[in-house]
Amino acid sequence: MRDYQSLTHTTWDCKYHVVFIPKRRKKVIFGMIRKHLGKVLRELAEQKNYQIVEGHLMPDHVHMCISIPPKYSVSYVVGYIKGKSAISIARKFMGRSRNFTGENFWARGYFVSTVGLDEEMVREYIQHQEKEDEHYDQLKLGM
Repeated sequence: MRDYQSLTHTTWDCKYHVVFIPKRRKKVIFGMIRKHLGKVLRELAEQKNYQIVEGHLMPDHVHMCISIPPKYSVSYVVGYIKGKSAISIARKFMGRSRNFTGENFWARGYFVSTVGLDEEMVREYIQHQEKEDEHYDQLKLGM
């Protein structure tokens, strides 16, 4: 059975594969930055109730499988994570402490792909939904 999550009026399972890179794909994610960045990404996700299901930091890019509540857009979440992590890196490793926006670390774009149920299973479910509804209605009438 799938591990669904709940909000007040919503049950959901929204997971995304997200990849983003430093500017000019420089190989800058190593050593202390790598350790710091892993911790920061998890803290940022926790603050907004996202969950990083799986993550891997390469020297020139970041891979994450992230679970995002449906009340947030993927672009908002990626923008938030990239922006706040860039500020944190600048403050800790580049000596910038005040009024720094972090615009010099991450490239503008990102890759995103949904991670969901098996497409074939969903198609089969949709094709047979009418029969399932008829069966359910018959059970209700028999009670």
